[in-house]
Amino acid sequence: MSRLNGKVAVVTGASKGIGAGIAKALAAEGASVVVNYASSKEGADKVVAEITGSGGKAISAHGDVANSAGVEKLFAETKKTFGKLDILVNNAGVFQFQPLETVTESDFHRQFNINVLGTVLATQQALKLFGPDGGSVVNVSSVVSTGPPPMSSVYSATKGAIDTLTVALSRELAPKKIRVNSVNPGVTETEGVHTAGVLGGEQEKQFVANTPLGRVGQPDDIAKAVVFLASDDSRWITGEAVRVSGGLR
Repeated sequence: MSRLNGKVAVVTGASKGIGAGIAKALAAEGASVVVNYASSKEGADKVVAEITGSGGKAISAHGDVANSAGVEKLFAETKKTFGKLDILVNNAGVFQFQPLETVTESDFHRQFNINVLGTVLATQQALKLFGPDGGSVVNVSSVVSTGPPPMSSVYSATKGAIDTLTVALSRELAPKKIRVNSVNPGVTETEGVHTAGVLGGEQEKQFVANTPLGRVGQPDDIAKAVVFLASDDSRWITGEAVRVSGGLR
């Protein structure tokens, strides 16, 4: 029996990469999924088509999580279509690796506004749609929150903030029966990672060499952990950061 039958999930930043994998995995377990996007409607619609083509339920919904208007729009569409919410996956995020000397105010605010403020704003709006039985919030963090590499100061700081938010919100929202956890991926093969040039060269070889399970992660590896945290299988787990990295630290 599907673990998420009758549940409604919002996945932010789900038009590609890890977010798309999460959306498809939640739908495969029976959830109705809101596939959020900020810029790629084509990508989000493709994810929706894959889900509905397999017999699942999904819609795409625009909304830039870096500002309150965009988040309010996203959750208004969720309420209009499904009337409630059971699962929120705060996946939307950006990264930029650069030397400290080149970091600008714009670089800083872009990463913090999407990665951290977006998580706060989306969780605020989700509270209005969670019912009396509560729900599950899963934040997508990263192994860099505790093992930051060089030239990742701002990005790693955003993920450290996500880990802290996860613990704080798990304590604050527990009386509402809302669990809050994070998944912390290692290097995962996505469009963004390819664009950044991380894969296909010496850097990839180094990451693989430092990963005990001996490969780069795939979006589905992360998605399976999110499904677990979204389901009642993890009903006694909250405030945890689940490292999904093949052992990379």
